Amino acid sequence: MTSLHIPATGSSPEIDFRFDAHHLALRGESFPENAAAFYGPVLAALRDFLARADDGQPLNVEVALTYFNSSSTKMLFTLFDLLDQAAAAGRSVDLLWQHDVDDDTIREFGEELMADFLHLQIRLCALDA
Repeated sequence: MTSLHIPATGSSPEIDFRFDAHHLALRGESFPENAAAFYGPVLAALRDFLARADDGQPLNVEVALTYFNSSSTKMLFTLFDLLDQAAAAGRSVDLLWQHDVDDDTIREFGEELMADFLHLQIRLCALDA
């Protein structure tokens, strides 16, 4: 599989999915006009990746979103649900949820993820601005 890289825009995050390194990163702001269309290729790539044989290496997911709207939230939950299902089936998935040290909203969303997706190994990481 070739890696998937989508550069950030003013309304969509950078997506960097390096299949060979087992690393998926989302960085920036997420409020695209059509969240389903934006995240569709990401979800398809993730499904393809997860359908491959598990080689024992953990999938490392790094999320550093500074803002996301409600339609992006729905797509993010779909992404995290795919990851959680894979983890429940035995694949190792580590999720690093990064947030600004002063951003309670993003931190609390990460805490909500920890409560909702019990099979994922989720770590919250506060970053200084």
